[in-house]
Amino acid sequence: MAEPVVKTRTRSSVITARAAASFDPVGRSVATARAFVRDTLQGWGYSDIVDDAVVLTSELVTNAVIHAGTSADVLCLRTEDGVRVEVADHYPEREVPIQGTGRSFGSPDRENGRGLLLCAALASRWGVEYTSTQKQVWFQLDLPQRPVGTRSAGPVLPTGLLPIADERVRVAVIQIDQTSTIANWNEDAQRIFGYAAEQVVGKPLADIAAWPHTPGIGTGIAEALRLSRWEGSYGIRGADGRVIPVYASHLRVRDTHGEPSTVCLLVHDYERAVIQTPLRAPVTETGAEHRSADPFEVFIGSPAPDDLDGLLQRTVERARDMLDGDSAFLLLATDDETELEVRATTGLPSTRQRFARVPVESGTGRYSSARMPTVHDDLMAVPGAVPLLNDTGMRSVVTVPLKVEGRLTGSLGVAAEGAGRYSNEEALRLQFAADRIALAVESARLGELERLRRGSLSFLVEASDLLAGTLDRDQTLALMAQMTVPTLATWCAVYTIADQSSDPFLSYVLHEDEERIDGLKALLSKIDPPEPVPTPGARIWSAPSEAAHQAALRTSMRELGAGSAAGSSVGTTLATASAVGGETVVLPLVARNRVIGMLTLGKPSDDHFRQEILELAEDLSRRAALALDNARLYSERTAISQALQRSLLPPGLPQVPGVEVEVIYRAAGEGNEVGGDFYDLFPIRDGAYGFAIGDVCGTGPEAAAVTGLARHALRLLAREGFGGPAVLERLNAAILDEGARSRFLTLLYGELWPQEDGSAILKVVCAGHPLPLRLRQDGTVEPAADPQPLLGVMEDLELYEQVVTLDPGDVLLCVTDGVTERREGTRMLGDDGLADVLTTCTGLTAGAVASRVLRAVERFAAEPASDDMAILAMRVPEPHLT
Repeated sequence: MAEPVVKTRTRSSVITARAAASFDPVGRSVATARAFVRDTLQGWGYSDIVDDAVVLTSELVTNAVIHAGTSADVLCLRTEDGVRVEVADHYPEREVPIQGTGRSFGSPDRENGRGLLLCAALASRWGVEYTSTQKQVWFQLDLPQRPVGTRSAGPVLPTGLLPIADERVRVAVIQIDQTSTIANWNEDAQRIFGYAAEQVVGKPLADIAAWPHTPGIGTGIAEALRLSRWEGSYGIRGADGRVIPVYASHLRVRDTHGEPSTVCLLVHDYERAVIQTPLRAPVTETGAEHRSADPFEVFIGSPAPDDLDGLLQRTVERARDMLDGDSAFLLLATDDETELEVRATTGLPSTRQRFARVPVESGTGRYSSARMPTVHDDLMAVPGAVPLLNDTGMRSVVTVPLKVEGRLTGSLGVAAEGAGRYSNEEALRLQFAADRIALAVESARLGELERLRRGSLSFLVEASDLLAGTLDRDQTLALMAQMTVPTLATWCAVYTIADQSSDPFLSYVLHEDEERIDGLKALLSKIDPPEPVPTPGARIWSAPSEAAHQAALRTSMRELGAGSAAGSSVGTTLATASAVGGETVVLPLVARNRVIGMLTLGKPSDDHFRQEILELAEDLSRRAALALDNARLYSERTAISQALQRSLLPPGLPQVPGVEVEVIYRAAGEGNEVGGDFYDLFPIRDGAYGFAIGDVCGTGPEAAAVTGLARHALRLLAREGFGGPAVLERLNAAILDEGARSRFLTLLYGELWPQEDGSAILKVVCAGHPLPLRLRQDGTVEPAADPQPLLGVMEDLELYEQVVTLDPGDVLLCVTDGVTERREGTRMLGDDGLADVLTTCTGLTAGAVASRVLRAVERFAAEPASDDMAILAMRVPEPHLT
């Protein structure tokens, strides 16, 4: 909750502490505001005035969020003499009854004005202040006069009943700045967790905190650090990679410059009594003297958390304190009620057990006491009766079911280190509490499940869209990893299998902390990859965790012998061990009945996957496998297509003495290097060269097949000594022999003879092709041939060749119809437009002429070209003057 903006005022008393919070305009905010003020004043030790402050706050916040309909900002200010509480709303035009104006406060039985009437009756001083944006009602409560030295105190207890603590109680004091990074780290924190101050200062607390929270559902560590006060249990990952359960008390403060920070006091969880705020009995509110207390709030307290994680965590803490246990746990049943899933623990290594599952029915290693209240005097006598408590040191335990309408929804248990601690009386007390919370827990669980399902559906839709949007293998691998981290897992590795005889290859590694990627990749490279089993579903893979812990152990032992010289490598190894120390699962990537790889997901130290997350990951793996295989097939087919297409292009243009030659070729269609248009220039015999430019009907692979036939046939026939008409007549017959695969072809074919006087003689045949254009030195443009029938239509063709002489400075331009038929709406470039472009090319080289024509074609229309284009420019250069 964001702190309201508070203007500094001059007061007679010095302000020694402040706490602020904002509350949304909903009915539940009134109860939340009461709890905020109660917790704040009790934390300051002002229990004498708590009840009056809560009553007044309740009435003023009700006026703001219910009657004014705006959010309410509550500010508590502690002074040497008492407490000032300010409640502001954002509806300043609402008037407030003022004494002495003839207007009445109203009856105490009415809603309107009752809060101000109570202020007048209970507060030492009170008032109303207006600004342009808000109305603020404040009241001052003075502390009662008490003899010097008198303080609130708990009851006197026999020594044997006092909480157990270490001989030297250590309280870690950690200060967190407004960016959630560690600013201060005291000596006790170093002794408890193993980190020196320089190792953690400047890093986010979240890097070492094992927070019992499901992202997107419950309160996270960042939110908890922004609350004015917070108490509860979580874990801290020590320098050895293990999670240390702690009990923490957070207090948000600000320095003399106004900069906020959070002071965290942490002790070992079993020493929580050192800093834990004593439980308060439920207080009867004004007007409720004759109503019985809500059993739910008696157990949970008020207000109850709105999120499932917070509700469950508070439940186990209250249950443990109620039965004076050493630990407590709560498990929720799966949808089919065949398994119980650990959702909250206290006094146990919570992160190691979170989301772990145990079967319900009887049998070895199964949770046989889930459906009825059960007391175990000594778990050593019945090992495995409560699998969650194996190897935890707990001896006696009481468990009770959570049921809704006779259906098992969960199990609540409290355990102690000593044997024989619990009897049927404790079981009945715990069952009574469980009955009070079962419906609320089930309602919150169903709400969480619905949110998860909606989120899963949205996630899969987005994942499918992203995977379908690429056919690149490397990009598909990157998308797979980025979609799983950090949404589904802390880290991810993708193994690929090239073919049935190949071993899995580590293709991609990703960790939510980029600094961990190299260490993780090095670790996975040193161990054997998982077996490529096609069985669907996730399976546990313990090799990474075992290898990481072995490496951490070896490195720690070397450090003991080498001193501090190996500190950097030790830190990296321990960080990697912590990163992969939790549960690791492998999901097969199966596409077209073949295992093409494995998707590996991992959690940090002692963490488990939720079943819902694994089911979501399995759905994702099926989609990702198909996308990865599609990318592989596309890459293979593209490589084959491009290799075949390149074989249809001329290997290179020969140098023609005394003639400049330039060719520009553009194939239409994505991934095409060759289409229906083609060109060629090749030597026929000494001093003679053949050239051709043609256009096969259509585009794509079918047109490219005829392109290959035409180009190779032209070379072969020309070198056999046939003249132009004979070459084209035989090519026509070859095309017709293709039958149904034949396509008609327009072709300009010619033979070129450079002359000693600097000119060039050409013999050309234009079979249905756009006419070649001749540019003279004086800028005139004219066709250089007559049109004749195209190829691939008629069997008997009578073709003839025409002789053209190119003088020095002349240009012969040959193009395909992709140039002349370039369109923009109803406009077309055409032969005349091409001739106009060519008239501007006088004096340009062949390369410059071809480039200018291409630019003119591209600029003629905004849309990309939909037809293949070929441009062949030949120019006889002018002789150089000496």
